[in-house]
Amino acid sequence: MALSDQAQALLDMVYRVGAPRFHELTVAQARHSFEKLQFVFGGEPEGVASTLDVPMSRPDGSALIARLYRPLDAGQAEVLPLLIYFHGGGWCVGSVQSHDSLCRRIANRAGCAVLSVDYRLAPEHPFPAAVEDALFAVEWAWTNAEQLAVDPGRFGLGGDSAGGNLSLVAALMLRDQRAPALRCLCLIYPCTEIESSRPSREAYASGYFLDRDSLAWFFERYLPDGGAHDWRVSPMQAVSLAGLPPTIVVTAECDPLRDDGIAMVERARSEGVAADHVDVPGMVHGFVTLGKWFPEANEVVDRVSLQLRGHFAKEAGWG
Repeated sequence: MALSDQAQALLDMVYRVGAPRFHELTVAQARHSFEKLQFVFGGEPEGVASTLDVPMSRPDGSALIARLYRPLDAGQAEVLPLLIYFHGGGWCVGSVQSHDSLCRRIANRAGCAVLSVDYRLAPEHPFPAAVEDALFAVEWAWTNAEQLAVDPGRFGLGGDSAGGNLSLVAALMLRDQRAPALRCLCLIYPCTEIESSRPSREAYASGYFLDRDSLAWFFERYLPDGGAHDWRVSPMQAVSLAGLPPTIVVTAECDPLRDDGIAMVERARSEGVAADHVDVPGMVHGFVTLGKWFPEANEVVDRVSLQLRGHFAKEAGWG
C-alpha cells in the first residue's frame, strides 16, 4: 500500500518548503524543530484529573524528573495501575512536553496513571545514560508506589521509537534481575536493532520522514564509541526474549524500522511471549504524536489503550 493521502501531504509540505532534516541541524536546532513539529501537528491536550512533576532523587543527589498523569475519572485517593512511559526522539530529542498530549490520552483511555520520564539525552549523555535512567525510574516508582498512589503489582512500560527501545531493554533487565513482574509492554515503532539489513531499511531509506541519514545522525550521537551489537542498545541481540510480559507492538507501514519491529514480534512469539502486532497502513515513523494531522494516530492510541486497560485489569501471574 502507498502512503496515506495525509502522510503524502505532510511529506510534500516538508520537502516543498525545504525543511532541513535532522542530520543537517545542530542538536539544539534538531530539538527545537522536533518540539515545533509536535506543537503544530500534535493532538489537542485532553483534561486529566491531575498532573504532577515528580523529582526522583538519585543517590548522588541529582534528580530524574518525570510527570505523573492521573486519568480524568480517577478518584483522588484511588490506587491506579501505572504505565511508565519513555518518549521517542532518537535518544537525542523529544521531552516530557513533546509527548504531553499523548500521555494524557493514554491515561484517560487506559484508565491508568502515566509516569512520563525525562531521561537524559545524547550527545551530552550518551549510552548508557538513558538505559540507566529507564531502569532507575521503574525501581524508584516501585519503591515509592504508595506516594504515587499506584499499585506496584500493576506496572507496565511503554514508549515510542527510542522510548520503545528503552522500554524493551528495561523489561529485559528487570526480567534478568527477577524483579516483580510487569503486566505489559507497549512498544510503538520501537528501534529494536541499530544495524539491520531487513528490506524496510532500504525501501523507506529516503523520502519517508525518518531517512537513512537521520537514523545515522541519532545513532552516532547515542553511541559515539560504537557498540551497536550490545543488547542494551539492540535488544534483538539479547540471548532470549522469553519471560517478557504481554507485549503490544505498533508498526507503521512506511517506516524504515517496520521490519525490525515485525521480526521482534515473530521472535518473541516463538519464545513464548504473548505479542500482539498492530501494523498501520500508509503511515510513516512518528505519526502517533501527530494527532492533529493523522486521524490514525488517535485511533491507534485508543486501540492500544484499550488493550492496556485489559492487561491491567487481569489477575497477576502471567509469567
